[in-house]
Amino acid sequence: MKLIDGKKIAEDIRTEIANEVRKMIDNEIKVPHLAAVLVGEDAASQTYVTNKEKACKEVGFISSVYRYSETISEKKLLEVVEFLNNDEEIDGFIVQLPLPKHISPGKIIRAIKPEKDVDGFHPVNIGNMVLNLQGHVPATPYGIMQLIKRSGIETEGKHCVVVGRSNIVGTPVSILLSRNNKNANCTVTLCHSKTNNLKEICSSADILIAAIGKMEFIKADMVKQGAVVIDVGMHRIESSETKSGFRLKGDVAFDEVSKKCSMITPVPGGVGPMTIVGLLMNTLKAAKKEVYN
Repeated sequence: MKLIDGKKIAEDIRTEIANEVRKMIDNEIKVPHLAAVLVGEDAASQTYVTNKEKACKEVGFISSVYRYSETISEKKLLEVVEFLNNDEEIDGFIVQLPLPKHISPGKIIRAIKPEKDVDGFHPVNIGNMVLNLQGHVPATPYGIMQLIKRSGIETEGKHCVVVGRSNIVGTPVSILLSRNNKNANCTVTLCHSKTNNLKEICSSADILIAAIGKMEFIKADMVKQGAVVIDVGMHRIESSETKSGFRLKGDVAFDEVSKKCSMITPVPGGVGPMTIVGLLMNTLKAAKKEVYN
């Protein structure tokens, strides 16, 4: 079994991005500016935004964070989005999810200009991805595709099973893996909580992507011997053994599954770092006007 080191791959890509930014500076081109809107005190969201700021600093991006109380009205948040849409200094921005229950995430996402939607959630970006046109690809699927490519995972003709059909991960990555290119060309089965014979379908996968949002849902008896397993899940559980007071687990029961598969992503250190890298790659494209220009 080989660990797929998302942390190292993300580091390599950040180095490449930093080199691009240095070239921009040398040519007196404005460096990319990524902003984040954070509503409320959700611990996981705060950690993600902090990691985003750190990554931006490392590659030479400008980073801004707009923090608001969870009591902010939907109308006010839409005004914030409109302000960022019209701020020429900002190349891309995200509105961190989840949002408070009184705010419609769909309404907020649709209000973001597609060219600045570096999370890749806007219907225009999703539509462009489906049609194989230029646009911002959702950050986590973008990162997963880079992970597969840079790990040398053979995909052509392979059976890939994706467990989870969210618009953020499962559905987009299933589309990307079915594309006609050398780092895809998979035969893809998209499964979910209502799928019959889920264990049997998962057991037939050459590549298994777990994005169902249920801790340690994928057990060893659901995995074919020698399969590649990519774990998108991230669950915080209390732990007296760590400084933070919690530790992370994925959607895959790592200890038992890792004994059967050929390659597997750990949690943490697998897909997580690649999500932020996907965000950085989209922001660089936005700054260089490589999409929507």
